[in-house]
Amino acid sequence: MGQLVAVTEKPSSTPGVVRFELNRTLSGQGHERFRSVADAYGPTPSDELARRFFATERVEAVHVYSNIVTVDLRKGFDSEGLAEIVRDMYQYWKQGVEPPTFEDLQPEEPADTGDAAADAGGDSALTEAAKKVPMHLLVRAREARERWNNK
Repeated sequence: MGQLVAVTEKPSSTPGVVRFELNRTLSGQGHERFRSVADAYGPTPSDELARRFFATERVEAVHVYSNIVTVDLRKGFDSEGLAEIVRDMYQYWKQGVEPPTFEDLQPEEPADTGDAAADAGGDSALTEAAKKVPMHLLVRAREARERWNNK
């Protein structure tokens, strides 16, 4: 699952530098430079890609501008496998991995006590909040939850 990124690898006129052109933007219109994994500390796609590149231990520096990624390679290394890192960046399901079922992702439901205000919360703080909600909405929510659980 997840959409693959279309990547075109282009050599640079400078030895040891390779450029990747993507079908989507990673940084908007801003330049982002990463000279080490310590520079890639944020949650952006550019940061994540730089961390993955540095994890290969074949990359000296990464520069991202919109949909262009320029990689400075360490001496003695080539760009083999780096395009796959970019291509698989948004793929969150891999071959052989069993995805969780819907039941695995559902939280445990508290036992039904018959009291709509108590069923809406479970703890005293939420029960206090439930007192501010009209009773017909609490009842409707409880009935909908019962119908869902009976499916």
